[in-house]
Amino acid sequence: MSHLKKPEWLKTNIGTNSRYTDTKRIVDTHKLHTICSSGRCPNLGECWGMGTATFMIGGNICTRACRFCNTLSGKPLPLDPHEPEQVAESVRLMKLSHAVITSVDRDDLPDLGARHWTETIRAIRRVNPKVTIEALIPDFQGRQELIALLIDSHPEILAHNIETVRRLTPEVRSVARYDTSLAVLRQIAESGIKTKSSIMVGLGETSEEVEETMDDLLANGCKRLTIGQYLQPSRKHYPVKEYVTPEQFARYKETGLRKGFETVVSGPLVRSSYHAEKHL
Repeated sequence: MSHLKKPEWLKTNIGTNSRYTDTKRIVDTHKLHTICSSGRCPNLGECWGMGTATFMIGGNICTRACRFCNTLSGKPLPLDPHEPEQVAESVRLMKLSHAVITSVDRDDLPDLGARHWTETIRAIRRVNPKVTIEALIPDFQGRQELIALLIDSHPEILAHNIETVRRLTPEVRSVARYDTSLAVLRQIAESGIKTKSSIMVGLGETSEEVEETMDDLLANGCKRLTIGQYLQPSRKHYPVKEYVTPEQFARYKETGLRKGFETVVSGPLVRSSYHAEKHL
């Protein structure tokens, strides 16, 4: 398939300011991993310029190899026992009011990294008692007892990304299953914690399939949604099949709100953590 040229609406200026410099210094000094840099997020300049970053815990090597993702895959290093405190201190130094945490998949660990997650959330709460927390979690292989540990840590938002439509899931995600993701979201919603998910478009899905995914999310209690354009990290990753227009993103937002989502953030450069505080 020939390589699609990026349209003008996907071009962004990184830019820097003093807040960007301070954020980068804190991330580098504490040897933190962020999905902003590992995921080559197009909003890195904007978010870091406002002093926000999405921390990625559990190391920077994922045990899965999803075809859309730029995070390194392979055999991870042992967990860093100091990471929870380092993240908590960085949240304090950045003067964040809302902290977003995500992680690589750690299928190599007996608890898949769940207790490291809870330790991190507890550390953030201890050091920053007024900060609200969004935890963007893996599927933990659908193991309800592990998801329950995250629920018991009581983040304000507990998110899990379904990533794409049902038909494309086997092609795009290496291990995760569409119905497993729905079950994770359902368990979170039934606990009373706010749920959130995200889908990428431009992978070859139809608008009807996007709407079906919206219906599936709503049927499983997920009321917050982000929709963004898939950008191919390298030629070895899953190819972009279409650059969805800003007008279509606006229609998706209108459709999602009409169907019953409480919030929908939809746009070409939107990522799951983009303006995350709006979902509160």
